[in-house]
Amino acid sequence: MSDTNENTVTTGFQRVLEKLADIVIHIAVVALLGLVVVQGWQVFARYVINDSPSWTEPVTLLLLSTAMSMGAAAGVYTNRHFGFFLLADYINPAIKRGIDVLVPLIVATIGGFIAAWGWVLWMDGIHIKTAGANLPQSVNYLPLSIGGALMAVFALNRMVLALQASAGHADTDAEGDR
Repeated sequence: MSDTNENTVTTGFQRVLEKLADIVIHIAVVALLGLVVVQGWQVFARYVINDSPSWTEPVTLLLLSTAMSMGAAAGVYTNRHFGFFLLADYINPAIKRGIDVLVPLIVATIGGFIAAWGWVLWMDGIHIKTAGANLPQSVNYLPLSIGGALMAVFALNRMVLALQASAGHADTDAEGDR
């Protein structure tokens, strides 16, 4: 009975994370498209109209930070981040299961540091206005902080899934020994 409830909760949580990852990917796409539009306007205004707007640089940096941070978080969710995947195919399965648990823990730790320090930097410059745009000077750190938190959540989820898979292998191995 508890297995059914536990699987339902896990499946529901996985669905929530999947929806969250979809939203994160869409935000990254919109930020990239916005980046193209803003930079296109910058080039047009500078070379055609000969009147370069001052707001394009801070907005471009914000869009770039958003696309990068959300893209990195989505990469953690989809497991498409940097890794030694070929090496993992050639190591002992027991060691591979240990690494599959350790790597997400490291990524979650890094994401936590990015989230925490990004938040500190965001709050540190929130009262200072940026030159050329009516934005806080530290606005670029807000998406970094959010992206780091999402990286941590997605990596911890990946670690839990690896632990569940490892426990499943342990159960299978124990039944095979009988």
